[in-house]
Amino acid sequence: MTKKAFRAEILHFINDPDSVPIDQAYQYFDDGLLVIDEHSGRIEQVGYYSEVAPFLGYDTLLEDYRGRLIMPGFIDTHVHYPQTEMIAAHGEKLLEWLNTYTFPVEKKFSDPVYARKIAERFLDELLRAGTTTAMVFATVHKASVDAFFDACEQRNLRMITGKVMMDRNAPDYLLDSADSSFRDSQQLIDEWHDRGRARYAVTPRFAPTSTAEQLQKAGQLLRDNPGVYLHTHLSENADEVAWVNQLFPDHDGYLDVYDSFGLLGRRSIFAHCIHLTDNEWQRLAQCRCNVAFCPTSNLFLGSGLFSLDSARSRDVQVGIGTDVGGGSSFSMLQTLNEAYKVLQLRGETLTAFKGLYLATLGGAMALDLHDLIGNFVSGKEADFIVIDKAATPLLAFRMQQCRSLSEQLFVLSMLGDDRVIWATYAAGKLVHQR
Repeated sequence: MTKKAFRAEILHFINDPDSVPIDQAYQYFDDGLLVIDEHSGRIEQVGYYSEVAPFLGYDTLLEDYRGRLIMPGFIDTHVHYPQTEMIAAHGEKLLEWLNTYTFPVEKKFSDPVYARKIAERFLDELLRAGTTTAMVFATVHKASVDAFFDACEQRNLRMITGKVMMDRNAPDYLLDSADSSFRDSQQLIDEWHDRGRARYAVTPRFAPTSTAEQLQKAGQLLRDNPGVYLHTHLSENADEVAWVNQLFPDHDGYLDVYDSFGLLGRRSIFAHCIHLTDNEWQRLAQCRCNVAFCPTSNLFLGSGLFSLDSARSRDVQVGIGTDVGGGSSFSMLQTLNEAYKVLQLRGETLTAFKGLYLATLGGAMALDLHDLIGNFVSGKEADFIVIDKAATPLLAFRMQQCRSLSEQLFVLSMLGDDRVIWATYAAGKLVHQR
């Protein structure tokens, strides 16, 4: 057995800061040591250097990152890898933006060589930003899923994706059918789900682009394959909500469309959820569904302001999503910056501790991966990042004025971006170095 140890400041979360006294929500070691088993890529121990180091074997390799901060890798609960090349396309409202930019770009992913090229670029950007796990949209093409999972397997990354199901209200060149989407999805599940660190998500794009027959097939996939995920959009835009009501007049709102086809459950991830009714929030809670809060894209597309308090008050698990390419940054820190502003406008609060919890253990909880990733509990997979809190002159100067850990973390969340990520590790292996 080969062990490796990393010396630095270390921070990780063990509870939701909203559910316990703050000193019970996290562990912070100002001179810490993280010990991993290189063979398994899992955490062995974390603690103060002075307490852990004396028990290390003579053959333990030590990486000295003193002056920097180690945290678990960030977890992005909603992002579109095919939209990497169209990030920061000039703003439109959601439905116009899809037709103007998104659908033409996604057409290219029928080509597996092209899909692999973009998958590699996408993963480079995620790792540069310190994100080690993501819930990822692909396209309607099987090739887009194969290319993505294959690229992730080469880097041994824990990722979730699935083939988009879309049989109406989109260009002909992107449409599948209820039967073909079921068949292709099942083949991909058989090939990839739980292969290495890969997991599969049944992925109807959103209710307007699926017929009732296709949504029924999505529900059948979930029943036939316990353990796979459901990943889709919900109540992102007011016009979208009105459109769903027109398309499904016999249903009691947007969520009820998904509910009636059996798409609600512990591993259901709904992106956005801005315009939900009280009854919809209650139903999400009853079914233990999860929400991806995507502040950057919600602002960029003018979709609205998410209410974290609505989720908090009903105990609905929330993760953070960059939602690239509606979102304009891969950086989880920049996304937390925007989340803080969204909640300020709503008269709600986001502390530094809560934000970084959502970006790590909270994201793992939302993706039902908290037994594997999200913090440094012994036995978990060693996905972590090394943060340079003095990465820019302004950040270095501002950190000198901070009087508490909380203030440092808040400044990091407001001023940090991919430049603060000194190194990224996946399953104990270095996968990005600044």
